[in-house]
Amino acid sequence: MATPERWSVLVTGATGRIGFPIARALARDHDVFGLARCSGPGDEARLRAAGIVPIVGDVAEFDPRSIADVGGRPVTHVFHAAARIGAEARTDWQRTFEVNAQATGRLIAGCARSSGSAFGGFVFCSSGSTYEYQGRRPLREDDPPGVHLGVYSLSKIAGEAVARFSAADHGVPLTVIRIFSTYGPLGGAPADRLDRILADKEVVLHPDRPNNYNPIYEDDYVRLGIRALERAARPAVTVNWAGSETVSAEEYCQFLASLVGREARFRYDDAAPWPLWPDVTRMHDVLGRTAVPWQEGMRRMVQARHPDALVR
Repeated sequence: MATPERWSVLVTGATGRIGFPIARALARDHDVFGLARCSGPGDEARLRAAGIVPIVGDVAEFDPRSIADVGGRPVTHVFHAAARIGAEARTDWQRTFEVNAQATGRLIAGCARSSGSAFGGFVFCSSGSTYEYQGRRPLREDDPPGVHLGVYSLSKIAGEAVARFSAADHGVPLTVIRIFSTYGPLGGAPADRLDRILADKEVVLHPDRPNNYNPIYEDDYVRLGIRALERAARPAVTVNWAGSETVSAEEYCQFLASLVGREARFRYDDAAPWPLWPDVTRMHDVLGRTAVPWQEGMRRMVQARHPDALVR
């Protein structure tokens, strides 16, 4: 993970499933500032314990020039993972666009003003849910946009456009990563499906079976996230961000069920989100391959989240 120079890194959404492990890894070699609302108990203490300087606030109101006041020098890199997601994204669409799109443009512009030529790279976390469904083939970076998750998907499509415009306007090196199925000790879609299996509930999937995914385990998404900072460029780089292996949700749920001595039961529903299956050819060229096999990652996840449930 070490790089030749010491960075001053801002990680937004620093208490989240993606932001926290990446900020923690970066803090081993760099000065890291974690911007988050810190609404959960112990959030600030968790950041400090990981060597991250907490900045409590909302990304929509944050001025990146304040980093120099806290750390003594301007920010050199930004990993921008903060976003309104899930039910929160649906409750107020205007606020969702403010946070997920407009704030990104202001953040890039503010970093350019405060850091100038010293600014090294900006990563914008987009989503695989920004693609139009392509049926039984993986999604490529040049495929058209679509709405997979309503307002959230729309706001991320807008966020990408704002990020590219602002980065080009201010000469900021940018990587846009379209995040697919992340998972690990902090959760993710496989963890949610495991919870349903443990509760003897059906796993609800799209009828266009098998539901193919490329899940990426925490160790790999940390490594490739930092690599995305290193590969930020002008013009912007856009790349899918996922595991190197394709596995269906049906197959990995059956594997998870076998680990905990349960049965995986499926229900197929037209209203279920379609599977997000990425083409990772470009990712392999730009960022590299993942290293943790999906079976090993799933076992690690069960061990971290439900150790008492493991039967093999």
